[in-house]
Amino acid sequence: MRIGHLLLSGLVIIGFGILSTQTAKAADLAILSPNVTAIMDGGKLYDNWFAVLEVDKPTQTHALWPASNTKKKGNVTWRCKSCHGWDFMGKDGAYASGSYKSGIKGIRAYEGKDPAAVEKILRGSAHGFTPAMIPDAALSKIALFVTDGQYELDVFIDRATKKAKSNAAKGKVIYDTSCYLCHGKDGKEMNFKTADAPEYLGTLANGNPWETINKIRHGQPDSQMPALGYMGNKTMADILAYTQTLPIK
Repeated sequence: MRIGHLLLSGLVIIGFGILSTQTAKAADLAILSPNVTAIMDGGKLYDNWFAVLEVDKPTQTHALWPASNTKKKGNVTWRCKSCHGWDFMGKDGAYASGSYKSGIKGIRAYEGKDPAAVEKILRGSAHGFTPAMIPDAALSKIALFVTDGQYELDVFIDRATKKAKSNAAKGKVIYDTSCYLCHGKDGKEMNFKTADAPEYLGTLANGNPWETINKIRHGQPDSQMPALGYMGNKTMADILAYTQTLPIK
């Protein structure tokens, strides 16, 4: 059966960035991963594993965090995204500068690799993630996300302008029928920071689109925000494009 026939039948084949070309990754159609639930959970754990698992936060700064970066310390340095970036590129991506500059490489090279190899690295003495911190089941989800859940973000976000390369009109339909229930029609129902220095959805979407698309795709740790990754990567970019039209203040 041809893909066109599948579409006419109303069937959806879910995409999670596991195709071999950027063109295919930009589409809403892809191969259905048997590990879809684990990958969605893994992306949220990559964001903030101790919030997801509801365990005690590490108190010490991670051993791999460079002494040259004094802007960040303590538990935040244990989050995977803090070293490797929302764009998975580490020192070669958005975290090449700014308060999260660490000089640590990204994880793009591990796409398509054996998840067991990633688990071994995470359990190693350098990373120091013990079973008491991250149980085996959760660690395996992070490894699956790293090997099977990554995708090329430059397909969807212009790195120079930070603008989504997608269809805001399509994103608006989803936002206006789902996302607005929590975030409000103008994206200002939630303030992610303080009254004096507010950060609304539009603020975040324009300032850090890579983080925003991760939250859209995998959900917000320690909250009831759902993971919308089942809709496909292109749709995630459409939602991001619309959120960038919302007021920033």
